[in-house]
Amino acid sequence: MSFSEFVVFRTYLNHIEADLAKTVLDAAGIESFIRSDDCGGMRPHLWMAGIELLIHAEDVAKADEVLGNEATNPNGATIWETPPNID
Repeated sequence: MSFSEFVVFRTYLNHIEADLAKTVLDAAGIESFIRSDDCGGMRPHLWMAGIELLIHAEDVAKADEVLGNEATNPNGATIWETPPNID
């Protein structure tokens, strides 16, 4: 599998949020990876582009369903909530 088969799904400000999202995706059976340029966490001040969460391109729709998106989670929280029932 080549690196080009992965896409940056979300970018987070810190490792805690990125790790939480990765854990949720892992529990849903979606393979994900965290990429950051901070010397393995030893130099957190070096990250400039944030902490990136990468997933397979074909898993984007499923990951969006699991973590929520702007329509289902407009406040941007990493904890997904069920959208309101519109009847």
